[in-house]
Amino acid sequence: MATLALLSLTSPSLSSPRSLPLSTPTRLGVLTPTSRWARRTVHLPVICSASEPNQNAESEPETTSSSSDLTYKLCAGLGGIGFLETTYLTFLKLTNSDAFCPTGGGGSCGDILNSEYAVVFGVPLPLFGMVAYGLVATLGVQLLAAKSLPFGTGKSDASLVLLGTTTSMAAASACFLYILSTQFSGTSCSYCLLSAFLSFSLFFITLKDFGFEKVQKEAGLLVCIAVLVAVTLNRSYTAPVSSSPADVDLPYVATEITTPSTPFAISLAKHLNAIGAKMYGAFWCSHCLEQKQMFGREAAKELNYVECFPGGYRKGTIMAKECIDAKLEGFPTWVINGQVVSGEKDLLELAEASGFEMKEFSPTLIE
Repeated sequence: MATLALLSLTSPSLSSPRSLPLSTPTRLGVLTPTSRWARRTVHLPVICSASEPNQNAESEPETTSSSSDLTYKLCAGLGGIGFLETTYLTFLKLTNSDAFCPTGGGGSCGDILNSEYAVVFGVPLPLFGMVAYGLVATLGVQLLAAKSLPFGTGKSDASLVLLGTTTSMAAASACFLYILSTQFSGTSCSYCLLSAFLSFSLFFITLKDFGFEKVQKEAGLLVCIAVLVAVTLNRSYTAPVSSSPADVDLPYVATEITTPSTPFAISLAKHLNAIGAKMYGAFWCSHCLEQKQMFGREAAKELNYVECFPGGYRKGTIMAKECIDAKLEGFPTWVINGQVVSGEKDLLELAEASGFEMKEFSPTLIE
């Protein structure tokens, strides 16, 4: 609604042509016939009204700022929740502690957390999640507070980092959901589902805030990030593990003890059983077999032996829960009177560790 910038008003300089004779002197001089009617122009400044365009111009950045603030708040909140969850899971992984699982029992969550899929190139998987969620939460807080970002990073670059991080998290969650449905069918893991929900939520929130036009420009980068995450995880899970048997598909086979038992070995085996001592082992472990051979056929039957892979061993197989709870570092492992004794031991060492009385046995009988 703009008006004229200048308004020209024209009026006679004298009230009437009869007011002064043609040759009458005045302060302004003598009026000639040619200047009988003098014209005076008055310029009045008029301010243009532009209230409506200003309002529209101001409303657009306010709306954009409000939308971005909501995005940063959600990133800070959801990222903080994910950081707390993955910190707890990292602590469990590093301390070999049992996870509290709200649904499906503690074994369901523990089975997954203790599987080979919970480690990427030797690093606990929750540790990666803790770093990613921590970065998202930190960026959300700093962008919300309009504080200066590290290394002189601008808001547009920080938003791109935020989108790239959530893209990698969503890609990783998609891979883990596939593994959960194929390798752990029928197993419930509340922590896995919560992490997937947070990752996908953060991805779609940052994607919407980034804008469709900008996303089109960065689509190639986002696809590369997702592919890189998928390839890295696949590479990690298909890499050979030195601590596993050479054959990754071993059906369970009961080991056969061929040596006879001495009276000393039988008495020691009964004593170990009576005091609650346990021997943890695996059917494919050669040292476990040699340990049983020391006791012999009859005595080995008296031992309280725990097989850690009763269903065989194949890729993705986890140990029996009792073996996980014992926090084993290798096979065989003895637990005698609450003391952990790792490795293959001779009978005299086991007798001494268990407090077995050997007075009635002569050295020849012990051998």
